[in-house]
Amino acid sequence: MHRLFKTTILAVFALLLSSSTTLAQSPTHYYVEIQTDKGNALLKLYNETPLHRDNMVRLVRQGFYDSLLFHRVINQFMIQGGDPSSKFAVDKQSLGEGGPGYDVPAEIKEQLIHKKGTIGAARDNNPEKKSSGSQFYLVQGKVYSEAGLDSLETIRLKKKLTPQQREAYTTVGGVPHLDGEYTVFGELINGLDVVDGIAKVETDGRDRPVANQRMAMRTLKLDEALKIELGEVPRRGFFSRIFSKAPAQDYILTPSKR
Repeated sequence: MHRLFKTTILAVFALLLSSSTTLAQSPTHYYVEIQTDKGNALLKLYNETPLHRDNMVRLVRQGFYDSLLFHRVINQFMIQGGDPSSKFAVDKQSLGEGGPGYDVPAEIKEQLIHKKGTIGAARDNNPEKKSSGSQFYLVQGKVYSEAGLDSLETIRLKKKLTPQQREAYTTVGGVPHLDGEYTVFGELINGLDVVDGIAKVETDGRDRPVANQRMAMRTLKLDEALKIELGEVPRRGFFSRIFSKAPAQDYILTPSKR
């Protein structure tokens, strides 16, 4: 009888704890903090590109990007990193060929454009436009005039830009000619000044910064992500409060949020 009572109590407790967890609010996106000597930036990953989103989350949580370099930097264009060979690279070493040993299928979406602050996946010249498994770039670009976009359409793009593109590239700026060629899979929600700071450093003939520009990354924890989306951490139920002093937890997006 004592054992049955104990088992019943434990079962009820587990059910209540599960219910409390289930009813708790869940973030709608993954967020990544990019840490650099020029400051930190906060990146939101798009749900429209789940393969790239989940790949980056996995690598960040493994510590893959920690101590890697922004090895290719071009002012008014972009800053690129994610080559694992850069972690212990010597000065003047050629970089840009390394990766985790796999590619990611292209997820190029018309509405996801190369406006300033977006993150895109680097790639080689493969015909399927598959992305590098780890290398990425943060877009800086420049602001265009309407006449400048007209000229770009005629001379380089050979097609008309959408109203969305024109709005973005004449306000925040970016790199229009990359649209449709590379997968864009997230955007900075703060830290554009970090991109500007790194983009302005002195580089050598291969566009590698003369002074190493290292990075580290981490995914935001559950409550940090909820605070971004809701403006505050939601109040927890009884059992959540009991465990409120436990270490902050990672989270997995529910299928409906993907």
